[in-house]
Amino acid sequence: MRIISGKYGGIRLNPVKGDKTRPTTDKLKEAIFSMTGPYFDGGVFLDMFAGSGAVGMEAVSRGMDRAVLIDRSRQAIDTINENLAKLHDDSFDVIRGNSFSILDDLAAKNTKFDMVFIDPPYKQQKIMQVLDQLIDKELLSDAAVVIAETDNTVELPANYREFNELKRKNYGLTNLVIYKYEGELE
Repeated sequence: MRIISGKYGGIRLNPVKGDKTRPTTDKLKEAIFSMTGPYFDGGVFLDMFAGSGAVGMEAVSRGMDRAVLIDRSRQAIDTINENLAKLHDDSFDVIRGNSFSILDDLAAKNTKFDMVFIDPPYKQQKIMQVLDQLIDKELLSDAAVVIAETDNTVELPANYREFNELKRKNYGLTNLVIYKYEGELE
């Protein structure tokens, strides 16, 4: 596992030890960023179920200004911090806890995200709940992009509330759906 491109391209990252975290493969990361970028001119990135932090680190490597990495697992947070030590970059906020509770804290600080990666544990499939919370807590900038990763048995809608599908792709056992947030509808 590595950072694929950008200013940190080629840096090897540690996976979270054990089998409780499913890492986003390099192939899938490349697919995500080829569909959404591949490079950015600033912005704030959110990874709600960060695991090793690799997707958020890739986003900053490709030009995002900041990334907020959330995970409830102590082992994942330790791995994120080990990986960040390789970058020597203070563009990351690492938060341990329940993603939904942390969204409340971020909303209280008027935080706005330009890109969000949602990859909850497949068994829990909380994608729609996350989309609702992002809108209801006003956490998205206008025209924000939300990337949802699910297993291939989940069929997400093409349009949901103020989200419109930009792209959808199957990668074997994994589906990716890229949504664009259209802001508050008048």
